[in-house]
Amino acid sequence: MSPTSPTSHIAATVANPAPSGPSFSSLPLPPATLQNLTRLGYTAMTPIQAASLPLTLAGHDLIAQAKTGSGKTAAFALALLARLAPRDFAVQALVLCPTRELADQVTLEVRRLARAEDSVKVLTLCGGVPMRPQISSLEHGAHIVVGTPGRIMDHLTRGHLQLGALKTLVLDEADRMLDMGFFDDMATVIKQCPKDRQTLLFSATYPEGIAKISATFMRQPKEVKLLEAHAATKIRQQFYEVKDSERLHAVSLLLNHFHPVSTLAFCNTKQQCRDLVAVLRGLGFAAMELHGDLDQRERDQVMVQFANRSCSVLVATDIAARGLDIAELEAVINVDIALDPATHTHRIGRTGRVDAEGWAFSLASMDEMGRVGQIEHTLGFTSEFHPLAELTHDRAAPLQPPMQTLQIVGGRKEKIRPGDVLGALTKDLGFAGRQIGKINVNEFSTYVAVERSIAHDVLRRLSGAKVKGKTVKVRLLED
Repeated sequence: MSPTSPTSHIAATVANPAPSGPSFSSLPLPPATLQNLTRLGYTAMTPIQAASLPLTLAGHDLIAQAKTGSGKTAAFALALLARLAPRDFAVQALVLCPTRELADQVTLEVRRLARAEDSVKVLTLCGGVPMRPQISSLEHGAHIVVGTPGRIMDHLTRGHLQLGALKTLVLDEADRMLDMGFFDDMATVIKQCPKDRQTLLFSATYPEGIAKISATFMRQPKEVKLLEAHAATKIRQQFYEVKDSERLHAVSLLLNHFHPVSTLAFCNTKQQCRDLVAVLRGLGFAAMELHGDLDQRERDQVMVQFANRSCSVLVATDIAARGLDIAELEAVINVDIALDPATHTHRIGRTGRVDAEGWAFSLASMDEMGRVGQIEHTLGFTSEFHPLAELTHDRAAPLQPPMQTLQIVGGRKEKIRPGDVLGALTKDLGFAGRQIGKINVNEFSTYVAVERSIAHDVLRRLSGAKVKGKTVKVRLLED
């Protein structure tokens, strides 16, 4: 489409969204899809789904402003699946994501929603892993590709990925892709898509680059905006004034006072991350760090352990945490005040997802009060300051995470599936299903969360046992 093409923004604005909305049965979806949604527990549409799906299912391009955890993945996945022709074995949908972690989450959800159709193949293409296995997978074909802009562009440039049959392009968390400098890569990819495609753009904020993408690459998009990013009753914010010398200790005071099972702590620098993790581990907390100095294998292991509740505290920089969508995150701690209001909003939005409530704690020194004032002015609230002295410690030892993670050597390459691991643990070894948590199967490794009380017993009995008819090697990951 030409850059001069008209753009029509018809806003469907939702303020103070209710916890549940109309039924999916009100949409023009096939009976098999509706049955699958019921099996997956999708009982009613979230506000972003109710506002966007009638438009996307009707074929319109869409710009949607919605925060992480609002149900946006299902909002675009159901639309792209509705246009899919499973018998046509070509790439018909492409989802661009800012990070590998988000791409993996999107892939998992799209696969769940695609169960109503036979043999829909979803492929993830992200950087940080070798190209050869991805090239091999592309040679076998796929219906839907989910990936990061740089790696998608690499495959297009080398001729491994063909987009001639593309029907739907999704730009997920487009504002973050722009923040990370992906505009040129995104533009290169979009230019190789058919002009008659449907384009769906999802973004938490509306920076200048979004308008440029819309004007250049979209066809009269409709616009859906959720006015209220976070209901005040869902995320409870508290601020604490601290001296720089007591900042790291204050984090342990918050953890011991409120006892959150799962906490994401944000630092402005990698060194602050390292220092805080060292302090917390010295006090007995199961804490891990996530920042730009970790390689992809280390990032994967950290994310698996935090998401499956084997790690109580994840200490991260803003760039490293982009794209994270962790269910049941009880608290966010701003160890340092965010450098701008938009970053503060992104940080605290990791908790209080959908219908859950969450805590957002911010530690501010006198030097940071100007940034606190800017956040208050921009977001329209008055910060509630509390003294550190009110934080009490009523536990003899720090709260331990409920799960521990076992790593099995072997993954998708060995055709291992989560059901194979669950069957080995429950049917073969006799452990109860309720004692087993999330099972993540990666390319070469499988991670399984088990209740902390049985972790060593599972390690002993699974070592040398068989999964899918083959003896496996297992190790227990450190907290």
